[in-house]
Amino acid sequence: MSVIDTFAASRLVQVIVWSGATMGMYWAARQLYRRHARVWFMPVAVTPLFLIGLILCMHETYQHYIHGAGWLMGLLGPTTVAFAAPIYEKRAIIRAHWPILLVGVIAGSLTAMSTSYGLASMLHLDPAMRLSLVPRSLNMPFAMAVSNAIGGVPSLTAFFVVTTGVVGAVVGDAMVSWLPVRSPIARGAFLGMSAHGAGTAKAYQLGREEGTVAGLVMILSGLINVAVSPLIVLFLKLVLA
Repeated sequence: MSVIDTFAASRLVQVIVWSGATMGMYWAARQLYRRHARVWFMPVAVTPLFLIGLILCMHETYQHYIHGAGWLMGLLGPTTVAFAAPIYEKRAIIRAHWPILLVGVIAGSLTAMSTSYGLASMLHLDPAMRLSLVPRSLNMPFAMAVSNAIGGVPSLTAFFVVTTGVVGAVVGDAMVSWLPVRSPIARGAFLGMSAHGAGTAKAYQLGREEGTVAGLVMILSGLINVAVSPLIVLFLKLVLA
């Protein structure tokens, strides 16, 4: 067997093993979450932990994992485009409440990006880390696109997104119960903006209208951030330089 054939066979084994492990562990995490619907059992949080444990047990490296399962990241592009469908389906809510939704999304996005970059600058983190933190409050497909566009590290951004979603869902659930806010739109927008996908899942547990608004806010914030984040990052660099 030639060197090329050996390399191709090795790469094929990596793709089969790590892609299968990723999808299999995600399926197992979903089954766990269905039986125990707790925030800390969300597949988006449990699956990475499963994979990290497997990588450590097999004495493998992240590079080997990403060589085998990296093609899954390519599916984020079509996923981002597919978000146009729910926006069209929820156009009635946009028409009825677009001023407050737009103001909330812009305010929430600016707050998330500026505080992330500002705190990272205060802690003297390296530039790549700062830029990777900027889109942490977006849903994964949008966050990866923004991170790549502004010079961050998409794989590092993915970790920040998962952490933000889990923590945001836990804290957001407590705050929704504590704050005297009863409007489904306000509650849904709060969870969708602060904890993207995880917050949307939590919002659907509160009610269908809350979940619908949370999903809409999550998508709108992603679209707006993809469009304007490079300009915002440039402004933050100038201000905090």
